[in-house]
Amino acid sequence: MKIYPVPMVPGPTSVPERVLRAAMINYGSADLEPEFFTHYLATEKKLQQLLGTQNRVVVQTGEGMLALWSALKSTLQPGDKVLAVSSGIFGTGIGEMAKSIGCEVITVKHDYNGAANNFGEIERQVREFRPKMITAVHCETPSGVMNPLQELGELKQKYNVPLLYVDAVASVGGEFVEVDKHHIDLCLGGSQKVLSAPANSAFLSVSEQAWKFIEEVGYVGYDALLPFREAPEKRYFPYSPSWVNLEQLSEAASIILENGLDDTIRRHRYNAVKVLSNMKAMGYRPFVEESKFAASTVSAFFIPEGMGWDSFDKSLRQKGLAVGGSYGELAGKIFRLGHMGSQSDTTLIDQALEILQQVPH
Repeated sequence: MKIYPVPMVPGPTSVPERVLRAAMINYGSADLEPEFFTHYLATEKKLQQLLGTQNRVVVQTGEGMLALWSALKSTLQPGDKVLAVSSGIFGTGIGEMAKSIGCEVITVKHDYNGAANNFGEIERQVREFRPKMITAVHCETPSGVMNPLQELGELKQKYNVPLLYVDAVASVGGEFVEVDKHHIDLCLGGSQKVLSAPANSAFLSVSEQAWKFIEEVGYVGYDALLPFREAPEKRYFPYSPSWVNLEQLSEAASIILENGLDDTIRRHRYNAVKVLSNMKAMGYRPFVEESKFAASTVSAFFIPEGMGWDSFDKSLRQKGLAVGGSYGELAGKIFRLGHMGSQSDTTLIDQALEILQQVPH
């Protein structure tokens, strides 16, 4: 299916016409033209506003996972200690990624239907383990949980943890991230969620503290961060950037900023509450137990009893509605509505709710 009549998948989200049009230009060589470097810096400023930071924001050509790997491999070495705070598949997965680099990893696990907020245990591990890096996921897309970040930033400061790493791929633009306020050293984003651009750009903010470790580690792989520190000023990138990808990312960020970041987040929160209240009224059971931890960008519900995921998904698609299943231990148990970015639209949500009402549940 090339086009979903009622797209409510939790990413990649449907791309607005304005962002699609940005790709319909035969741009010059990003390696040669001064306009590209000027535009890169202008796009960086837009992303800084979305992330709440004055730190350098690096834009890479590739899907969001590129930024996750790039930040880990550029700042960590075998034997480094990493404390992975997890309330879901991605939070645990980041710890596994660090292990593959050779790091010593402790994971503070939480139930997948709630937030990563056992700060007593997290603090104990920080105090005793003394990690080089704390990792966390802001929005756990597979389960629809939004995790608090403020307390992690406070613990980082209290115990002088060198690095705080946050995956904000599914939250940036649809919820406040506040990198500088929460002392986040590496905050990772992607183009295909709230920004509603194609899955072709990854970006991340990098603190001055993080740059020190990046220089110390000296990682030189394709996804290395070090060459990006002065790349736009020196007009020399480690590989040919995609001008069209940058244009699409820039347009996507502009849409949010022109509508106002505060207003955009308020819209996401309003539509999340609308989805949750209407789904509960129809008899669907939310996966996240406490609504205050339900994400503003994606909602998860149990698949109706007596129905498997395949049959439930098929019944919705026959009526034009595309939603998402889940992964790992949640596969076949829950489904997700992605009300983020272009899909955080009241009319679209009403259409989705009408179809969900018609399906046996």
